Amino acid sequence: MEPAPTRLPGPGAPTPHTEPGEPSEERKFRVLVGVTGSVAALKLPLLVSGLLEVPGLEVAVVTTERAKHFYSPRDIAVTLYSDADEWETCVIRAWDRSKPLLFCPAMNTAMWEHPITAQQVDQLKAFGYIEIPCVAKKLVCGDQGLGAMAEVETIVDKVREILSQLGGSQHS
Repeated sequence: MEPAPTRLPGPGAPTPHTEPGEPSEERKFRVLVGVTGSVAALKLPLLVSGLLEVPGLEVAVVTTERAKHFYSPRDIAVTLYSDADEWETCVIRAWDRSKPLLFCPAMNTAMWEHPITAQQVDQLKAFGYIEIPCVAKKLVCGDQGLGAMAEVETIVDKVREILSQLGGSQHS
């Protein structure tokens, strides 16, 4: 999976209207988690649950049909958008680049070590996107090495860090 991008567009407007001088509702940040057809998609229910524990965070998921082979959509307690594989590419191309986009590579070791992968990761970082690096371990395919998606806790911690940096920012 690449909860390929984890989107942090910034706080939205308070839900109810407030009069001047009244305390406003806590502003919410919205996160869009993108999931592709990788075995790492197994972690999607855990990732969504972890993100939902972050106060003030709204979460939605965009998934490819192939990703659904690795998890049950019933296990995802947020809005789930699905479409053909190219949909996520369109979301990323339409991205407001003033807003953070985090990506979490996940693939087998041979794919990770291919020079094209390094070029693609470098290009995403050149766009200003933030990599949450993959980790080394024994993969489902039997390979031992880099390529496993970062642990859910690592991803959630990075989201918390970015939210902290955004702090009083007024992006929507």
